[in-house]
Amino acid sequence: MEKTDDSSLSRRDLLAWEGPAVGLLDLDAFFASVEQLDHPEWRGKPLIVGGSADRRGVVSTASYEARRYGVHSAMPAATARRLCPDAIWTQGHFDRYREVSAQVMSILVDETPRVEQVSIDEAFFDVTPGRYSHESPVDICRRIQRRVSELGVTCSVGIGVNKTVAKIASEREKPRGLTVVMPGTEGSFLAPLPVAAMSGIGPATEKRLHELGVRTLGELARADGALLEREFGVSGPRMRVRAAGLERSAVAEAAAPERVKSVSNERTFARDLTTSDEVEAAVLHVADVVARRLRKKGLKGRTVTLKLKFDVCHARTAQRALSRASDDARPIGRLAVSLLREVWHEGTPVRLVGVGVSGFGDVPTQLTLLGDEGDAEDGRGGEALARVTDALRERYGDDAVGYGRDLRLKGLTSDTAPMNKSDF
Repeated sequence: MEKTDDSSLSRRDLLAWEGPAVGLLDLDAFFASVEQLDHPEWRGKPLIVGGSADRRGVVSTASYEARRYGVHSAMPAATARRLCPDAIWTQGHFDRYREVSAQVMSILVDETPRVEQVSIDEAFFDVTPGRYSHESPVDICRRIQRRVSELGVTCSVGIGVNKTVAKIASEREKPRGLTVVMPGTEGSFLAPLPVAAMSGIGPATEKRLHELGVRTLGELARADGALLEREFGVSGPRMRVRAAGLERSAVAEAAAPERVKSVSNERTFARDLTTSDEVEAAVLHVADVVARRLRKKGLKGRTVTLKLKFDVCHARTAQRALSRASDDARPIGRLAVSLLREVWHEGTPVRLVGVGVSGFGDVPTQLTLLGDEGDAEDGRGGEALARVTDALRERYGDDAVGYGRDLRLKGLTSDTAPMNKSDF
């Protein structure tokens, strides 16, 4: 492994790249970088994008100046304020982040049709020599970084023979890093790294691996496959292959809008919700926001997911399918409310409510006489009403039209902007 500004990588080495060349572009402190781009007076200063400490906000991202104080994503705003009392705070502007993200992704598509966006600020890309270009993959990565910087933001890039290597490499040098793992060196690059450096190994898996005496990726690559399968099922041997740098991974074609996997929204509350009226009102409110986003994207989904968070560390989810795909808040909201009994008992404090919809493929449905989830009332009138309320909100703002349940929540929601990185 070499960082490409090191002269030890000769021109001959770079041109001699053989086999797959997979890159991972990761935008540096993206939300904060866009805010500093749009507010030059904030550049070079600690900046936090997130909700306020007084309303149970959380940090969405922090500039590198703020990270020096220990501030990081998902940290409670109260903790961040204590660590960095002089930071500049902003709630964020997600539409603007999506706009800049789209510009970055178009740069990648200029270089190769194989671009797989995995979040608003990350994407894999394939620059295998001879497939789409006869240039050195590293030269292409440098050009991508230069073009991204011309937009006013920066990125770090890792490149190797597969996605696992590229992802880990992208995190080695930040910001503005370009880390190259030449073909044939992936084993030595991965071996000394802790197992948690590999995506997919969370705290529970890391703890169990440590109990088995496996602490580095090199040790994982040498571990007994049968033992790993007993402990982790089919994912055990797969982890072993990835840790050895032997994964074979293809980068998909550039994703079209219809390939969005899910649309979701979350709301954090300034005080805990404890009664059925409050929690159900919150679920219906978030379901309405999700339904509006579905209609805006021209999507209908079948699978509804409910998420409740009770404190910083504890959350539960439940999921069920509608009989047919929908973008209507009423069946989505009713199903989400019905899922409450699987994850919540009245009186248990609820800090956050989330609703997601997925399953956008065409699935055959069977018509019934009575419908389900109360679908009998979901006729053209409901669709027309939804279109009218969407138009009014688009023109006059989100508060132009509301429901009685929304009045219960007025003043209770945190001011953390709902910014789901996976929904780009």
